Amino acid sequence: MFSDSMMNAALAIAVVMVSTWLLSVALKNASIVDIVWGAGFVVVTWVMQLTIEGDSSRQWLITAMVSIWGLRLSGYLARRNIGHGEDWRYVAMRKRHGRRFPLVSLVTVFALQGVVMFLVSLPVQLGHADRSPSVGPLAVMGLLVWFLGIVFEAVGDMQLRRFKKDPSNAGLVMDRGLWSLTRHPNYFGDSCVWWGIGIVAAEAGTAAWGLIGPVVMTLFLTKVSGVPMLERSLAKRKPGYADYMARTSGFFPRPPKKV
Repeated sequence: MFSDSMMNAALAIAVVMVSTWLLSVALKNASIVDIVWGAGFVVVTWVMQLTIEGDSSRQWLITAMVSIWGLRLSGYLARRNIGHGEDWRYVAMRKRHGRRFPLVSLVTVFALQGVVMFLVSLPVQLGHADRSPSVGPLAVMGLLVWFLGIVFEAVGDMQLRRFKKDPSNAGLVMDRGLWSLTRHPNYFGDSCVWWGIGIVAAEAGTAAWGLIGPVVMTLFLTKVSGVPMLERSLAKRKPGYADYMARTSGFFPRPPKKV
């Protein structure tokens, strides 16, 4: 049953990523992959919900958790990004690779994100497939961790959007609200969301292997494509960002240091 779940997830992710790549080629905008990221997990959990037999209570709980997170994230990024052209990261890649960029992006952007999506979604795949009835205290703990993550993401995004809309903040560093506790409340929230989903799935026993998913998500956010890439750019573009980094936690929330 786990092999069927993983195969179905892999096929669903392949369809999502290849379709998104084809659309990006037509639009000449690889940034749409960012919008599709959250929605891709929603596709995976609903494919599991509709094709895999398991404990219905746990299945519906996981489906709800992933759907709320994924649809909110994709909706937010769609409102933020549509109409603003291609993200600078993909513009730089396009200039570097020229006419080869579509094929290069298929491998280095879309296929790579598909692999990461498969690994991160392991708790979804395994939690859906395990038939043992096990929605109890551990699932409640997971739900609370997930909720903390949703709050940090949604509130952090709202605070940043309001900050940017105020013309008097042009060129300034956002260091208020949740952004005074961590430089990346959205990334911290992402990590909590997936640890919460992983904990819910882990109560099924064998699905505890799905905790690989939140480990991968947290490593990518903190060590690979999240914090490091964004902060290299912000440190160059934003006066005062170095001071902000000196007093504010890079990931886990805590009161700011006095410097």
